[in-house]
Amino acid sequence: MSKTPASPKRKPAPKSQPRKATAKPEGAAPEGDRIAKVLSRAGVASRREAERMIAEGRVSVNGKKIDSPALNVTAKDRISIDGQPLPEAEAPRMWLYYKPIGLVTSNSDEKGRKTIFDELPEDMPRVMTVGRLDLNSEGLLLLTNDGGIKRKLELPATGWLRRYRVRINGRPKDEDFAPLRKGLVIEGERFQPMTVSLDRQQGANAWLTVGLREGKNREIRRAMEDIGFSVNRLLRVSYGPFQLGNLKPGEVEELRARVVRDQLGLAEEEEIPAARPTRARGGKPAGKPMGKPAGKPVGKQAAQPSGKQGNPGRTAGKAPPARGTRPDQRGGGKRPAGKNPRR
Repeated sequence: MSKTPASPKRKPAPKSQPRKATAKPEGAAPEGDRIAKVLSRAGVASRREAERMIAEGRVSVNGKKIDSPALNVTAKDRISIDGQPLPEAEAPRMWLYYKPIGLVTSNSDEKGRKTIFDELPEDMPRVMTVGRLDLNSEGLLLLTNDGGIKRKLELPATGWLRRYRVRINGRPKDEDFAPLRKGLVIEGERFQPMTVSLDRQQGANAWLTVGLREGKNREIRRAMEDIGFSVNRLLRVSYGPFQLGNLKPGEVEELRARVVRDQLGLAEEEEIPAARPTRARGGKPAGKPMGKPAGKPVGKQAAQPSGKQGNPGRTAGKAPPARGTRPDQRGGGKRPAGKNPRR
């Protein structure tokens, strides 16, 4: 009787080895954000100013002074400035400000001239400017308490259109502005093409509407001088969707949370705190709140400024309405957004 062949022996399964912790790949980005960015987002200073504060030894992380901005920090790190804990970052906020002629757009001036920060309402929080307007220019200047917003609005990649009402001396013809529409090179510096429309002649001067998407120093003045005209008044009326509206020189007005969220793509839960009443120059209450009720459009193209500075002539064309606005408020003749009703 034949024997049944025995089944082959199975090899024992290998013992499971304990998993090794996966090491971060070499060159991987460190956790957290750069210290200068964190300081900027907290509204302490712009990134450049924060780097200067670090170099001066004013910033400490976990009790140790640092001298280089090449450091990433997380929420677990303890940051202090001049021995004081870093304040918690506020919700992002933005203001419209009519910068008057004669004020410098900087925190301080080595020549002792007045800056816009000398004239802002006393109860405003610490703010930074989005871009600049030179000493002899006026009009819309955006202010924010958030360094991330400032950087986003100033980046050339965003290419937000800035519109200006410009008065030049002379009797130009439309074809005189062809070089500006094509783009100029002045002293080796290239200026991107501008949009230029000749609005009207007013005596010895002509009024123009100029649009550009970059913010080089004295760009419009230098471009006009290159084609033989001198600028004797320059008024910025819009920056992207944000409009000067009916603001008067020196007035400041806060944008609503909804407008800031819609235009800058901020998270829905990031609410801007209720605004406090603004103050007029000299510290007396102006009777006009800085905040506005939600649901209004950003506003129309700039209105003519008032005061002793002259009539800027016909207003520029309307800018497209901001997203998140109600259709019944887009028509002509409505009160510009960002402007509180008079009480």
